[in-house]
Amino acid sequence: MNDPQQSQDQADDVEYAQQRFSPPEGSTQLLLVRHGASAAARPGTIFPLLDGQGDPPLAPEGHEQARLVGARLASEPIDALYVTPLQRTHQTAAPLIEATGLQPRVEPDLREVFLGEWEGGRYREHVANDHPIAREMFEKQRWDVIPGAEPDGEFRNRVVAGIERIRDNHPGERVVAVVHGGVIAAVVGHAAGVSGWMFAGAENCSIHHLVIVDGLWMLRAFNDVAHLGPLLR
Repeated sequence: MNDPQQSQDQADDVEYAQQRFSPPEGSTQLLLVRHGASAAARPGTIFPLLDGQGDPPLAPEGHEQARLVGARLASEPIDALYVTPLQRTHQTAAPLIEATGLQPRVEPDLREVFLGEWEGGRYREHVANDHPIAREMFEKQRWDVIPGAEPDGEFRNRVVAGIERIRDNHPGERVVAVVHGGVIAAVVGHAAGVSGWMFAGAENCSIHHLVIVDGLWMLRAFNDVAHLGPLLR
C-alpha cells in the first residue's frame, strides 16, 4: 500500500523552474542591423542616386560603428549575411565580412523607403527645418505624405516579402541582414501587428533580433547598442 506521507513528500520535491526562451524547431533567427551613420547632407548638394534613391557613403563615425558591430557579431554562429543595394549597408557589413569570410547576398526588397521629391538628402533638410509636410508626416505616422513617396502599404508589403524570402531560404538558421531605419520600423510594426511606424528611433548599427516560424514573427530584442558604448552618447 502506498504511504500517503511519502507520496506527499515526493510531490513537495517537484519543482518547475522558469524556462528560457528557445527558438522553435525550424525557425529562422534574423539579426537586423541598421547601417552605420551616413554622410551628412548639405544644402544645394544632392547625394549620389541609385535607381532614384539617395546612396550616401558612411561617415567616419559610421565606419567606426560598423567596426564595433562587426566585432560584436563575429563570434556569433551566423549562416548567411544579407545587404541591400545601397552602399551604406555594404560598407557596414565589411568588417563582419572580413572577420567571418561570409559572402553577402543582396535583397532588393529590403532597401530603404523611397522618399519621392525628398530623396538625395532633402528629407533631412526638411525635417531639420520643421517643414509643414514633415510635421504632418510625424503626426500621421506615414511616409507617403511626402510628395511622390512610396505608399506606406506598398513599402511594408515589399519589406515583409523580403523578410519572408530570407525565412524560406534559411529555415533553422541564423541570418544577419544589414538594412535601414525605415525597414526596421516596418518590421517592428508588422511583428507587433500595428499600423504606423512604431518609430522609436533605431540607432545606427543597432541590432534587432527577430525569430520567424511559419507565419509567426517574434521580436526578441530591439535597438541593442551595448557594443557602441560611449559612441551612442
